Amino acid sequence: MFIDINKENIDNEHICCAFSDKKCSEGYNLKKAWLKNEFENGYKFYRLNERAKVFIEYGPSEKAWLPIEAEEFININCFWVSGKYKNSGYGKKLLEKVEVEAREQGKKGLITVCGKKKNNYMSDGKWLMKQGFQIVDELDTGFVLLVKMFGNNKNNIKFSDSVRNGKVEDKGLVIYYSNRCPFTEYYVNEELTKLSEKNKIDLKILKLNNLEEARKCPSPATIFSAFYEGKFLTNDMSICLEKNFKKIVLGEK
Repeated sequence: MFIDINKENIDNEHICCAFSDKKCSEGYNLKKAWLKNEFENGYKFYRLNERAKVFIEYGPSEKAWLPIEAEEFININCFWVSGKYKNSGYGKKLLEKVEVEAREQGKKGLITVCGKKKNNYMSDGKWLMKQGFQIVDELDTGFVLLVKMFGNNKNNIKFSDSVRNGKVEDKGLVIYYSNRCPFTEYYVNEELTKLSEKNKIDLKILKLNNLEEARKCPSPATIFSAFYEGKFLTNDMSICLEKNFKKIVLGEK
């Protein structure tokens, strides 16, 4: 039913997102390259053995590309069950697999970052809380740090100081992104760049190229985060589309 994607088979297996989107082929290959590197750091990628977006990606919290402080946990990096596969028990099976593995490794629990409200580019926090996760930290920018503890030792699990104020020094539109997602490379460097030029918006793109840069990011959404005029705006990559760019960035109705 499920298949473990690893460095031996990743070249011949799909990774769920963007595998049929030709314009994102570069980003797809960059995501695979990113995964190959992270496999060396203990990352895992486990998916349904179908052409579908049903998968979970996870790894040691110490190696998470997130500005968090948490040791001896398993971080859930990306977790999706979409389309006709929803409400079929796949999510619980994938989560159970990770939890069993974490307990076998002697970890303290599971950890992940979600939105306070449903967020298109993060796991469903409300669903995870029904599975035993609890909020241990939250930000004014709309993010929460969720933990499922295996014991009672909630020691210093929190967001890093770099994300506390939700601000950057640069004005204009500032984008932080990484190759954690196969869509970012095309939509940031092609679509968003064109829209910014068209609307005469100053654009600064900062790519997170390694673990250290990601853990110092001013937003916990290290796949994609946008700041505008110095303040956090959104982690919704749909601003790379003209309709949403006008609505979210320019404030047009």
